[in-house]
Amino acid sequence: MDAVIVGIADGKTVKNPGKLVSYALGSCVGICLYDPLVKIAGMAHILLPYQSGAVNQNNVYKFADTGVLSLIKEMESLGGQRSRMTAKIAGGAEMFQHAGAHMKIGERNINAAKEALCLAGIPISAEDTGAHHGRTICFSAETGELEVKRVGGKILRL
Repeated sequence: MDAVIVGIADGKTVKNPGKLVSYALGSCVGICLYDPLVKIAGMAHILLPYQSGAVNQNNVYKFADTGVLSLIKEMESLGGQRSRMTAKIAGGAEMFQHAGAHMKIGERNINAAKEALCLAGIPISAEDTGAHHGRTICFSAETGELEVKRVGGKILRL
């Protein structure tokens, strides 16, 4: 089965044996949710930390705070239960190392994703975040494994 592509500011869910893939995470964060009992996987590719204050607020998957809640609802509509869900996150790189401290969008995205997951009561079981390199991620509904391919060739399995 081909993987379902999750684009920037996008969210998707699949059932076993599906896979989700998101390419070129820089400062964006890939938030992956998994319900192991029914083997449903969800992924959101968030671009910004919070919906409030944004000029264009139409796309809930653009933001960590609203993207997490929308992904949970989508997984619940397929038979998932929030109480069984766990999360894995990747991304949030600081791609512009010489930008001012106010720019740290990668760090802000990571913190907002963690906050949204905590508020939703979903524990984070693994993460590969920060640093200065981009990532491509692939998430399996069969196993709940998150494969992280870092720019430069290193592959992690979380």
